[in-house]
Amino acid sequence: MSLSPSTLFDIYSQFAFYGAYHTNRINILIHIICVPLILCALFQLSNECSKTDDLSGSAQAMASHVLVFPVHHTFSDYLVFDFNFPALAAAAYFAYYFALEPVAALLYAPLMVLSVLTATAFARSPSYMTQAAILHAACWIAQFLGHGLAEKRSPALLDNILGAVVLAPFFVHLEILFALGYRPEMHKRLTNEIGKEIAKMGKVQGDRRRGPATKAI
Repeated sequence: MSLSPSTLFDIYSQFAFYGAYHTNRINILIHIICVPLILCALFQLSNECSKTDDLSGSAQAMASHVLVFPVHHTFSDYLVFDFNFPALAAAAYFAYYFALEPVAALLYAPLMVLSVLTATAFARSPSYMTQAAILHAACWIAQFLGHGLAEKRSPALLDNILGAVVLAPFFVHLEILFALGYRPEMHKRLTNEIGKEIAKMGKVQGDRRRGPATKAI
């Protein structure tokens, strides 16, 4: 499915795209566990881009110095806030989610904030890069296995990597909310849209398989 700019802020189009690739319960459960960990690990890894200790004049150091504001607050040993790249990325994610579904985005905000604070505090560990990279890779592998063994189809990122990476955290958040009874009318409509998208994708795949055979005849 190719998402057009006109559907960028349409929750039904966006959810139908991502949901069509995640219908198996086991695969959904894997994503519910792994996607938040991937996001947190990504925040940890991006902390490296926010360091301004070495302003040696390199392009990367100068960019970090310009983009990262000197805002710092320590809540505890495990909760630290810096106005850094993870914070900026989280703000951008939240703004997009709020445009898609405001109430669900507000309910997701505490988890997003906790992920940023935890990632920033954890980044003070000497081996945080290695640990974050291992966690990031392990969760991606688990998701690929979920798609290959349970879903039995390629992941969404192979068709739209930006949409898949950006939508994934909000998708699993909505899955949990719907399971708890959040907006049943919306859930029903989204489920119908996903069914339509799956049928459309099946038709396209069928046409592709019949294409060579038709030409041969």
